[in-house]
Amino acid sequence: MRLIFRAILATAVLASASIQSVQAEDGAIYLSTYIELMPNAVGSGAGLLARYRNASRTQTGNRRFDVLREISRPNRFAILEVWADEAALESHEAAASTLHFRDRLKALWTAPYDERVGRRIYLGSGSSKNGPGAIYVLTHVDVMPNHQDDAVKLLKTMSVETANEYGNISYEVLQQSSRGNHLTVIEEWTNNRTYDAHVEAPHTRAFREGLSVMQGALYDERLYDKVD
Repeated sequence: MRLIFRAILATAVLASASIQSVQAEDGAIYLSTYIELMPNAVGSGAGLLARYRNASRTQTGNRRFDVLREISRPNRFAILEVWADEAALESHEAAASTLHFRDRLKALWTAPYDERVGRRIYLGSGSSKNGPGAIYVLTHVDVMPNHQDDAVKLLKTMSVETANEYGNISYEVLQQSSRGNHLTVIEEWTNNRTYDAHVEAPHTRAFREGLSVMQGALYDERLYDKVD
């Protein structure tokens, strides 16, 4: 295991020139929010989320606002947001549509939502395009603080190698602002079949083996589709 781990780290150093970094992203702020609704509130909750998304996309400084639904648990949703800067995010937080959404959501959730704020550190852009049947994979990677830098290097390599796979649309890594050893991976794939091939790929298995010695919590991976 240690030999594989060292080999992955060596590959990460060689790959550093071929990946995009947030350092040049001019202060954009990334949010991933996880929401669990009561099972009997899925329909009304999805409608509330869609209206919130539509209003947020029109606001100044918004670069992305997507609502996703977990495939295996349709009462679980995720929101992916990107705001140009802190001022844009603060304006969004104070908007009437945001306050209305949060007030209405309280009657529908099973527990308060989990919001994580961070920055993008890597983006691997695949050659495939998003279309019908596309899936999203959101993974929370929690490593022990002393392994933070090594985990970031492993994820850099994965963003390069995954982007070269057939069926990949993108592989994005976010680093949480409050805790740098907590990272979120956002993958887009054309369909389940191409994602399954990725899971079986040698570089994916090597990545998971290398990461296993660093983890501070369970590797939390969930599959989603987009709410239209």
